Amino acid sequence: MQSYYYVVASKKFLMEQEPFEEVLRERTRYYQEHNKEIDFWLVEEPAFLEAPELAQVKEKCPRPAIAVISTNPQFITWLKLRLEYVSKGEFQAPSESIPDPLASLAAGINQ
Repeated sequence: MQSYYYVVASKKFLMEQEPFEEVLRERTRYYQEHNKEIDFWLVEEPAFLEAPELAQVKEKCPRPAIAVISTNPQFITWLKLRLEYVSKGEFQAPSESIPDPLASLAAGINQ
């Protein structure tokens, strides 16, 4: 199993109230400049929130939700410091309760 780290928040907050698109562009450019493989993904209505062990996180997060999921814990810590109103955590996948770490429950959304 792989460890995945995330920040999750309301879609409205991240996409409308924060300069989040700029943050992702900067990070993508940084990775490209350093020939580093992208290790983060933006997922609308992340399915991992349906796992029983994440019920408290799901309960606290306004809907619709959006998450940044990464295999890089330092990046997620940096995002948490940069973005005030997000929840941070981690999970292991694939597992019985989280078979696909990047799955989305949003209809018609391509990842």
